[in-house]
Amino acid sequence: MVNKDNKSGLAGCCSGSPHEFQIPVMGTGFSLDSPLRVGPYGINSVVSLVDDVLIEQVPAVLAKREGEPFTSVPPSDIDARALRITAYLDFLERMVAKRQEAMRQQPFDGKSELCRYFRLLPEGSLRRRYETMLKETDTAKRAGLEEELRAALVPGRVDVNIMAKVDAPHFGQGAMLPDEYRDAMSAARGFANSICRSSIVLSAGMNKRLYAYLAELPGFLPEADGTPPRKQIILKVSDYRSAQLQGRLLARHGLWVSEYRIESGLNCGGHAFPSKGSLMGPILEEFATQRRELRGGLGKIYAKSMEERDLPVPAEIPEQWMTVQGGVGTHAEHVFLRERFGVDAVGWATLFLFCPEAVNIDDEHLKLLCEAGPDDILLSKSSPLNIRFWWLKNSGSDRARIQRIGDGCPGSDCPKGYVANNEEFTKRGICSASRFYQERKLAALEKSGLSGKALEAAREDVLVKACICHELGGSVMRVHGIDATAAPAVCCGPGAADFSRPAKLEEVIDHIYGRTDLMTNPQRPHMFIREIDLYLTLLFDAERDFEITPADAVTTRYWQDYKSGLYEGLSWYRKLVDELPAEQRDAFISGLDDAAARLAQSRI
Repeated sequence: MVNKDNKSGLAGCCSGSPHEFQIPVMGTGFSLDSPLRVGPYGINSVVSLVDDVLIEQVPAVLAKREGEPFTSVPPSDIDARALRITAYLDFLERMVAKRQEAMRQQPFDGKSELCRYFRLLPEGSLRRRYETMLKETDTAKRAGLEEELRAALVPGRVDVNIMAKVDAPHFGQGAMLPDEYRDAMSAARGFANSICRSSIVLSAGMNKRLYAYLAELPGFLPEADGTPPRKQIILKVSDYRSAQLQGRLLARHGLWVSEYRIESGLNCGGHAFPSKGSLMGPILEEFATQRRELRGGLGKIYAKSMEERDLPVPAEIPEQWMTVQGGVGTHAEHVFLRERFGVDAVGWATLFLFCPEAVNIDDEHLKLLCEAGPDDILLSKSSPLNIRFWWLKNSGSDRARIQRIGDGCPGSDCPKGYVANNEEFTKRGICSASRFYQERKLAALEKSGLSGKALEAAREDVLVKACICHELGGSVMRVHGIDATAAPAVCCGPGAADFSRPAKLEEVIDHIYGRTDLMTNPQRPHMFIREIDLYLTLLFDAERDFEITPADAVTTRYWQDYKSGLYEGLSWYRKLVDELPAEQRDAFISGLDDAAARLAQSRI
């Protein structure tokens, strides 16, 4: 049931963008310069702030190409990370505005980028005004309509993403620097000091230290005259409880969550954060029915915090948007999510990996992606964060990892160390994908007393770790000629198997809006059914692991609760069937029946 508190009217995105979708963050490099590519067309996209070395290298290339000045920040500068991020975001903001202003001056001749801007729009009022202008034969009236349309152009937002727990400390002259120089806090400061009027997406867990620090940074709090914050906060969450908990914590610091970005726990790209068997449909239903109460409850905490800080208490509770991402693959699903659950926009990520016009994907890995089937896209243990991670087999990163093992020197040389958080063998954190760690861990396993399958599984858990903080930027290094020998990792979601050819920007957007169909997998299940299948696969993977290492009581209880969550989800979906388009119902019911049969086979 759509909550009437949703004021989007299902017409365009929540941020002022004329579009109904945004491009979420993809790895450290795939969407690093997406704002420059799609922002002039009014499309929001998200830049990762993990890799400040890459953030230093890419604008050097782009600025030279654009004839813009560029000054590098030496690594010796104590605040190099924040300064690099500020400089790059300022560059992106200026260039998006510059390109759109140039677009604004172009003629409505059917061939210009100005015309392309309007052709890409959804079938809403602005596109209709454009089509009306094209049909107008009165010269004076047409000129007036053209000026109205030019004035209606808005740029896409340059949003940024911080993985809240990727917050390694920094050292100077052998001593740990103050907390504000940690990775996540430096990145937040870099964003706060930029000229961008946009949002920071906080993901991958809660970081209380970071949340408190945001309240000290310029732009996240309203001005003394009541002017709204220049910087907004988006929380990426996988369930309602997390949204409520983190929203309260931020509100107590005087920070307002302007958007909850709800992501499937498993049916996504990159890192996966599975819930305890809770499925996307019921989660979205809870957000839809509790949306007004959530906003109202947080509004009271926020108002009290403003009063305590001697800042003006808003006359009305600030707006709060709900968006969703993870696994959407068809126009019908896009529309259903918007209309059934009242979400303000939908995030599309994996499909854009097939669009070199929008993201950084080199030719070799675009070809691999186009040829990939379901068995080539793994929910792996590759991430040194010890969080399940979607991984394209046979990527440059995967081949390099296997080659190092074959050469007898497993592990990366760890060129950047953004996830150097393991202290098993050292007082200062190191990365579990590093050669330093893996050599020591493998030696320790040989002395551990493990044998047979248990030892083999433990060794595999060590050797599977990949250097993702560096190699997720491999494609952007290849595309921009920074390092032709880079070994890219690709973090596509399972939906990549549903598409099989490169696509132009128009084609991708037309697919989203139902004007064309890029899907090439006729057996592709509904996004909700696929998510159930992924949760079941994870359950049976755990059961196989327990055959090697038996589960303790706490772990057994977790998986029993997980199963209960799946049973509840299946029951809820059976009630949803009649609300689906008629042509989808039979396949959906069949998918639920198959899932129920598989779940009944679980031995936990």
